[in-house]
Amino acid sequence: MKLSIYKSYVVNLHNWKKDERLVRMKHKFTKTLVFGFHRVKGHNSRGIVTNRNLGGGHKRLYRKIDFRRNKLGLVAKVIRVEYDPNRKSRIALLIYSDGEKRYILHPKGLLVNEFVISDFDANIKIGNSLLLDRIPLNTFVHNIEFQPGKGGQIARSAGAYAELLAKSKVFVTIRLPSGQVRFLHKYCRATIGQIGSTDNFNNIRHKAGTKRWLGKRPHVRGVAMNPCDHPHGGGEGKSPIGRSQPVTPWGKPTLGFKTRISKKYSSSYIIRI
Repeated sequence: MKLSIYKSYVVNLHNWKKDERLVRMKHKFTKTLVFGFHRVKGHNSRGIVTNRNLGGGHKRLYRKIDFRRNKLGLVAKVIRVEYDPNRKSRIALLIYSDGEKRYILHPKGLLVNEFVISDFDANIKIGNSLLLDRIPLNTFVHNIEFQPGKGGQIARSAGAYAELLAKSKVFVTIRLPSGQVRFLHKYCRATIGQIGSTDNFNNIRHKAGTKRWLGKRPHVRGVAMNPCDHPHGGGEGKSPIGRSQPVTPWGKPTLGFKTRISKKYSSSYIIRI
C-alpha cells in the first residue's frame, strides 16, 4: 500500500514539473533583447526626491523595443506576442529575413505568423511602417515620430492611435490621442493600426498591493494634513481647501493649471489644443 502511494506521488510530481515547464515556456522572452535597468523611483541624479509617492515595486527586466523601425525593405515574421511588465500594451517578437530579432509594440489585429515590413512603398497593412506622406488620410496610426529618424514618441500606450487629417507640401495634419491637432513633418515615420490591449482601462485593482507592485506608494490628501504641512490643511472637520484653485504643497497652482511655455518654438505647429 505504501509503495503504490509512493508511485502515485512520483507520477504526480513528474506531471507537476512538466506543467511547470509549460507555464515557464509561456512567459519566455528573448535574452538578447532583455537587460536590467535601475529605476530612479522619483529621485534625481543627486538622490533627492523630486516626485513623491513613488518607490518599491516589483523587480523587472526591460525589453528593448524597436521604435525606429529602420530595417527598410526586410520582411519580418511575427513569432509570438509577449507580456511586457514595463508598459500597458503587449509586444510582438519579429524575426527578419536576415535572422535578426526585434521587439515592436503589438498592434490590434496583428496575428502570429503574419508578415510585416518597414519601407517607403509598403502596403497599407496593420504593423507596416511608412512615412506619413505615404499613408492615406483618415488612417489610424501609432508609434509616430516627432522628428524624422528619431524614433516613435507619440501614441505608444495601450489602445492609443492618431488619425491623419490632411496633407500639404511639407507637413501632415494629425489628430493626437489627447485630441490635439498639430503639424508633423511628412518624412516622419508611423506604424499602421491601433495599439492592442484596448480594454486595459477596464482592469480593476482589487487591492492596495496591486499599486505597490507598480511602484506607487500611498498618497495622503492635502486637506487631511495640518496647515504647516500643506496649504489645503487645517480647518474644523471636513473643510474645503479655502483657495480659489488647488495648489501644490509649495503653493504652486495645479490640477488644470497650464504649465506649457507660451513662447515655445513648437507652439506654431499646434493648430488646436
